[in-house]
Amino acid sequence: MLKAPQLHFAIDDPASSEVMPLIEQLDGYLAELYPTGNIHPVPVEELKQPNVTFLTARVDGLPVACGACVWHAGYVEVKRMYVLPACRGLGLGKQLLEALEKEVRRGGGRLIRLETGTAQAEALELYEHAGYRRCPPFGEHHANPRSVCMEKALA
Repeated sequence: MLKAPQLHFAIDDPASSEVMPLIEQLDGYLAELYPTGNIHPVPVEELKQPNVTFLTARVDGLPVACGACVWHAGYVEVKRMYVLPACRGLGLGKQLLEALEKEVRRGGGRLIRLETGTAQAEALELYEHAGYRRCPPFGEHHANPRSVCMEKALA
């Protein structure tokens, strides 16, 4: 009898040898979508700062998705959210976003913001279905025709 895969979300080390390939794939994916190089991914060192919670989703111990919550004054920013291509279409992105929101709630956060690109139609759809609405650029983000800023108030 086949055993069903077990999905597990947990706070993880973004610099671990198991997680780094996932981040490298994310960087490659973004470089393909935005070849002009006007994207600036968060370096792994910044994902290890005290104001960052980095989550992975693992299936039977193997990292298949990741995302980070970066705590700022007045809001929490979701960054570096990624699902391996082989795992897309299974609702994992939605589950990961919900897990990140749960971390924000647990930490007392009330407002989540994020920035994504116009070439990431699936991400935009995911965020809109999850209740995120477009907002003006915030923090270090500036007006950019290839960039979309969104936010969601948590109850």
